Amino acid sequence: MMTPAFLLLVLLSLMAVTPAATDDGADTDESLDTSDIIAKANEGISKGLMHGDIMQSSGKNAVPCTATGCKWPKTGRYVYVPVTISRRYTRAQRNIIIRSLVTFHRHTCIRFVWRRWSHWSYLSFFSGSGCWSYLGRQRGRQWVSLRSNGCLYTGTVQHEVLHALGFHHEQVRSDRDSYVNILTQNIIVGRESNFKKVETNNLGTPYDFNSVMHYSKYAFSKNGQPTILAKSNPDLDFGKATYMSANDIARVNRLYKC
Repeated sequence: MMTPAFLLLVLLSLMAVTPAATDDGADTDESLDTSDIIAKANEGISKGLMHGDIMQSSGKNAVPCTATGCKWPKTGRYVYVPVTISRRYTRAQRNIIIRSLVTFHRHTCIRFVWRRWSHWSYLSFFSGSGCWSYLGRQRGRQWVSLRSNGCLYTGTVQHEVLHALGFHHEQVRSDRDSYVNILTQNIIVGRESNFKKVETNNLGTPYDFNSVMHYSKYAFSKNGQPTILAKSNPDLDFGKATYMSANDIARVNRLYKC
């Protein structure tokens, strides 16, 4: 159990960061679409990933993981998620990750704290081969890959952290067929499984085209044609989020009973 003094020190250390620099490789253009950033960063990576950026666990099938023990535990009012951030990142790059984690503190009961020796399960952020995360709490050291060149944006960090908290992409949720059409004829051969529907717990929240977890209408397209179309309006563009939507935040709060 963390003492209030230690928690206060942790929160202060998380929040006392300097603005990101622009001359040391840190990505600062927040106008880029999260789904496009991830797709570009993970281009050419397919081994081990499902749905484009979820690393498959060899130990268990985490679908639907939040019903089978992959939620992070709650202590009192808060869900404490220990983290480490690789020292191979520059100070500015570490600050991007830290500031992105603190956005969860503003809107939810999730609290990211520095990992101590007593924390067995924790998220370990490192500059890997792309942008990816495991789904839900895996136990032990849990890698979150945020490549220093291409993945360090607020929306991208939020997206991968939401996976680590147990959330799937919006376009594969269980009721998606009522809202979108998947155009399989336009999908890159071998990537069809990225659109496989999942038995998700939607927590009473509506389908959300503005979710930071929604991929673009051209995701994994082999010919430049749409792979996802909104049933209500085929001309609707989506997958443009750069920050968690109100529904993304509501789902975290409902799942973790904030």
